[in-house]
Amino acid sequence: MYVNGKGIVVNEPSIVAINKTNGEVEAVGQQAKEMLGRTPGNIVAIQPMKDGVIADFKVTERMLKYFILKAHGRKLLVHPRIVIGVPSEITQVERRAVIDSAYRAKASEVYLVEQALVAAIGAGLPVTKPSGNMVVDIGGGTTDVAVISFSGVVYSRSVRVAGNEMDNAIMQHLKHKYSLLIGERTAEAIKIQIGSAFPLGKPLTMEIKGRNLIEGVPKTLTIDDREIREALTECVAAIVNAIRVALEQTPPELSADISDRGIILTGGGAMLKNLDQRIRQETGLPVSIAEDPLASVVLGTGKMLTDFESLRRVAIE
Repeated sequence: MYVNGKGIVVNEPSIVAINKTNGEVEAVGQQAKEMLGRTPGNIVAIQPMKDGVIADFKVTERMLKYFILKAHGRKLLVHPRIVIGVPSEITQVERRAVIDSAYRAKASEVYLVEQALVAAIGAGLPVTKPSGNMVVDIGGGTTDVAVISFSGVVYSRSVRVAGNEMDNAIMQHLKHKYSLLIGERTAEAIKIQIGSAFPLGKPLTMEIKGRNLIEGVPKTLTIDDREIREALTECVAAIVNAIRVALEQTPPELSADISDRGIILTGGGAMLKNLDQRIRQETGLPVSIAEDPLASVVLGTGKMLTDFESLRRVAIE
């Protein structure tokens, strides 16, 4: 969450821990993430936003209320103007759910903007000029690929393959190959430490702990980067394919601009080791990673708050 004049004030995972017995919220954000896979039976950790859209309306509303209060120093009578980045292929119903959740969390005005467009703004691309910029925003639930020119989206595509899907692929690989069951947090740690999209200069290994499905006892295993790269093959291929399709659909004049400027990667998924090299090899175009890939979208939405004319122009109707 970005507050005008203050910058990023909240940076936490969208997870809520709920007590099933009384329906009370036990924890939100980082505190709730630490509970993932470690809670007693009556407490459940929920991710109310799946694949970039709302999966649980009530819990999303409560989560937004919590974060808005936290962003404003727990002041109760706050009714902020809110700008929210959403995936480009969000449906009308999903869009309505996001707007309603924000209004019920006491927003005074709500604007939705395409995630890829604000990621490009946050990454410092010259989006207002009449020249082509290609941005690939790899978040948790979705990968948004867009070609932007003259403050507008010329082409955009959203695929529901991103960070969460990579974690799931690692979990499934270890389950099928070694009968080892690991949790989401362990899978994410593996992806961050030894995950890659293209062979590394120096091999990496990691010791992981999980439960042996056959014997039912805890087990420790050492795995290497080559194996995790294999597990991530399909996810990486889906992202590369989305980029290829975008390049095929781009008007020729803008294609020329992209071949000069290249592709910029944003989002947490952009930090997967050697992903830029893999995309460079597959497309033959220059590829660079945004200076602060994790914060590109929120920095872009923050800039929109200060430039109200631009916001009105690019907000989704």
